[in-house]
Amino acid sequence: MAINDDAEIRELLGQPRRIAVVGASPNPARPSNGVLAFLVRQGHDVIAVNPGHAGTTIHGAPVVATLADVEPPADIVDIFRASDQAGAAVDEAIVQGAKAVWLQIGVIDDAAAKRAAAAGLTVVMDRCPKIEVPRLGLLR
Repeated sequence: MAINDDAEIRELLGQPRRIAVVGASPNPARPSNGVLAFLVRQGHDVIAVNPGHAGTTIHGAPVVATLADVEPPADIVDIFRASDQAGAAVDEAIVQGAKAVWLQIGVIDDAAAKRAAAAGLTVVMDRCPKIEVPRLGLLR
């Protein structure tokens, strides 16, 4: 299991998945908002995680307060948090039974990536699905 392996990224995004977007924002100017909308358009079952907006929706995706509120658990946890806060989200993804963690562009936490890989999760770091899907020819 290698970090940022194209074959693993194809496997993750090549078919619809349940994706939790941690740090999703309802603000259209925020990158998480655009990525969440893109994932919804690609046919994924997207759940936004943002405690300040729980009970609302973003681009039709329900918003919950924590990863523990995502039922059933997400296959992929897409993390829009500062690098120094990403580890906590990765650890929660491991506890919740995610199959993969995806740390967005600029979100780098090597120790958290190693913990996730050691727990058997696929790890993508410092990448964005909105870029990777077209690059790999996976647009739907």
